[in-house]
Amino acid sequence: MLKSLNKQIVITAILLIAVIALFQFSNLDIFVQNFFYNFDTKNWLLQKEESILRFFLYDGIKVLLIIFAVAILFSLIFLRKKQFIQEYKKGLIIVLLSAIFVPSLIGTLKAVTNTPCPCDIVHFNGTYPDIKVFDSYPKDFVQTSKIKCWPAGHASGGFALMALFFLFKTVKNQKRALIGALIVGWSMGTYKMLLGDHFLSHTIITMLLAWLIILLIVKLTQFKQKVTLEKST
Repeated sequence: MLKSLNKQIVITAILLIAVIALFQFSNLDIFVQNFFYNFDTKNWLLQKEESILRFFLYDGIKVLLIIFAVAILFSLIFLRKKQFIQEYKKGLIIVLLSAIFVPSLIGTLKAVTNTPCPCDIVHFNGTYPDIKVFDSYPKDFVQTSKIKCWPAGHASGGFALMALFFLFKTVKNQKRALIGALIVGWSMGTYKMLLGDHFLSHTIITMLLAWLIILLIVKLTQFKQKVTLEKST
């Protein structure tokens, strides 16, 4: 299991680097984002004022994800003696840690990358140059404060649900959990793209980062379990 996990970590890391390089050295983000912007009216396909979509794909889903994480924490603390919790304890811990660390680490990365969103750049009627994550701002560009847009923070909560893959024991349920998590993550990510808040690359990179973080959490929990077993023998 550990060898397979190590292989998955390496593959995911390589894929992440390849995707970052692809978008860094191409205009694919702009090409895709052009489809979501009306250059005549200077409006995005969706507006933040659309309350129903905002409730289901932004405010509401964020609250649900928080409630979900709190429910797992509550179960692990107060229902820990229940047979169901004992049986799925390891998976629940992985899901809880993922729900905490995936958004936290991606949010921290957003805070330091200083990369503009689509709605911020001149091409889409903003004031920022089109700066990619490894680019430097022009010397004559005056920036009053750091901007936080890379990678996609909102979708990270949805993609953290990919950890549910490690909760279930049958391949069928694992696939269902993974597909469900991807649907939630991409629904949240696409919503932000249609608002002009994120490029396609931001969401893809968040998905890959989330999976990499989850794999590392699984590896650490397995390592801890192995050490505990060795000490007890």
